[in-house]
Amino acid sequence: MNYETFSVVKRVHEIFKQKGITLSVAESCTGGLISHVITSTPGASAFFNAGVVSYSADAKKDILRVSPEIIQHSGIISDEMACEMAERIRIIAKADYSLATTGNLGPDAQEGKETGLVYVAVSKEGKTLSHTLHLSGDRRMNKEEASLAALRFLIDFVNDK
Repeated sequence: MNYETFSVVKRVHEIFKQKGITLSVAESCTGGLISHVITSTPGASAFFNAGVVSYSADAKKDILRVSPEIIQHSGIISDEMACEMAERIRIIAKADYSLATTGNLGPDAQEGKETGLVYVAVSKEGKTLSHTLHLSGDRRMNKEEASLAALRFLIDFVNDK
């Protein structure tokens, strides 16, 4: 883990422990990297309830119980999907806050959506927000950038920025 990622993860740990709140994560395109970096720092068990990698459409339906209508109308790579994933994992894991990612890291277009398009969503009871990323690196770089951007978005959301 590089210093920038370590600093952001350390901040997530500090905020969640200080506020006494819990977190769950639903990842698609980031493939568990967010959960990995959170749990790589000691003390995550104080606030981290669950991390789920729901990579396929079937996993999103079967594990997270996302609406098949969202898949049909908006697709796997969509703002609506990211929001639904965030809301569902928060409820399933009984967490105060949640974070979700879905997108296309490359190298080819999917669902007619360009490489580097990533949707990030954060949720707490009564409020879910999303953010769109347009990344331009290779697959590995996009995965790392998406994970870092998602964690920063979470920090801002929890701190009401």
